[in-house]
Amino acid sequence: MSTSLTPLAAQSLAGRTALVTGSSRGIGADTARYFAEAGANVVVNYRNKAARAEKLATELRGHGSEVLLVGADLTDRESVAAMFAEVERTFGSLDILVLNASGGMEADMGEDYALLLNRDSQVNALKTALPLLGRGSRVVFVTSHQAHFIRTNPTMPSYTRVALSKRAGEDALRELIPDLEDRGIEFVVVSGDMIEGTITATLLERANPGETEKRRETAGRLYNVAEFAAEVARAAVEPIPEDHTRLIGDTTTFAR
Repeated sequence: MSTSLTPLAAQSLAGRTALVTGSSRGIGADTARYFAEAGANVVVNYRNKAARAEKLATELRGHGSEVLLVGADLTDRESVAAMFAEVERTFGSLDILVLNASGGMEADMGEDYALLLNRDSQVNALKTALPLLGRGSRVVFVTSHQAHFIRTNPTMPSYTRVALSKRAGEDALRELIPDLEDRGIEFVVVSGDMIEGTITATLLERANPGETEKRRETAGRLYNVAEFAAEVARAAVEPIPEDHTRLIGDTTTFAR
């Protein structure tokens, strides 16, 4: 499958290397596609769906990109260290790191899993990647309005724990900005409204029937996976706002 959008100019990322966490499906997969279409070397990261990730890698190689496929569980520090060691052996350095993988709505992962994945693992992934990120490289953290604005705008009870953990992850990463700037590494948060077609939206709809349509009516429209991934891809190259935040989709109903 390929997307119909072309957010990045052809060959604009030639010679650069991008890693997208959780990129075997959904927003991560489409973001990886856009990078490959722009000529980047791409690191596809997956947790446990190797066949699905390999299918994507094969597709991306069709664009002429060099693709490294790495299975790694972000909550496992040794696994993360091994992933970046493999990136270093293959490409030597990293120009774009997209922290896309998240979760926490799973019913069987334990009380602390959301915070472990959405805060601790995000910080660990970035810190582990630092030796590979040179001056002019960029880190993109992907989140949602429901999480970004959770401190001032309550969300659905079924999503509150996840939203709080993702906001905690965003805050922890923002604390690293001064150090990143000293290293010449750029950082930006991309926050989106509810995205149609994502696992999260499906789970929220299951827990709160009619919620997707309700949000669509309130917002006027909802982005789909490919459209939001295009915004994530653009965030990797376009100028960074002063507050390090790109807000995608309607924000009028969220308190500032």
